[in-house]
Amino acid sequence: MATPFMKIVDARSSAAIASGALQPIETGQTELVDGGLRFIVRWVSTLARKDGDAVAMPGGPRDPNFNPFLSPEPALTVGPLGDEHTAILNKFPVAERHLVIARRRFAEQLAPLDLSDFSALARVLTESGGLGFYNGGAAGGASQRHKHVQWLPAAPGHASLRMLLPDLPAEADEQSFAVHPRLPMKHCFVRVDCAIATPIERAARSLLAGFERACARLEMQPDAAGLLPASNLLVEDGWMLLVPRSREHFDGISINALSYAGTLFVRHRDQIETIRAAGPLRVLAEVGC
Repeated sequence: MATPFMKIVDARSSAAIASGALQPIETGQTELVDGGLRFIVRWVSTLARKDGDAVAMPGGPRDPNFNPFLSPEPALTVGPLGDEHTAILNKFPVAERHLVIARRRFAEQLAPLDLSDFSALARVLTESGGLGFYNGGAAGGASQRHKHVQWLPAAPGHASLRMLLPDLPAEADEQSFAVHPRLPMKHCFVRVDCAIATPIERAARSLLAGFERACARLEMQPDAAGLLPASNLLVEDGWMLLVPRSREHFDGISINALSYAGTLFVRHRDQIETIRAAGPLRVLAEVGC
């Protein structure tokens, strides 16, 4: 019998932490409530490194000449997910089991997600649930050009779409669209079939169909180079959220997909007050469309 995928992840994580290859970020956090929604703002603790400015934020450094996914560190490599992707431990994880699911061959991060991308993600979602997410392009918070999606397990305190789902229509099916009454930016929710134990092929095709329908609804079309506009995508508990993006930063604070799942990251503790003064929903709106 094959070893469950998460047991392989846990074994690789333990070895990588012991060797120093995996560098969990240490953070403090505070809670903010805006529009009845609960947000967590996490800042890199000064205990994590002597020089806070040198601490890598989630996703790692943005260096156009460095591609950590083309030849990933062996200590961080979990193994193949299908024929075209590799599961890699995020070197700077925001939580235990934080995975990068990267294509084995280079493709641009803004190239439309395809069936193989969703098939690799579906292999994890249909076994372990959790949150799948994608930072589309630099303006969407992506730190690397090499095409990849990411995954976080469901756990208390983790970023999650669940704070938004109670306000979505319970009767929605895979052909319908929804908008959240409290999200003040252009976005689209669609129903997808990717629950635990769903056949992988069925889940992958549902995710692809949902993505294509959301792109059409939001008028997100590839340009002459075949690249989509910047966006964030999140998938959890049978819902997919797609958010077009206009820019990465709000007042110097990088915003990525996890921000739309209730968790914002800042480098400096005083930036919490920037978010508090504006309100998390305004922050998300101003970097959206």
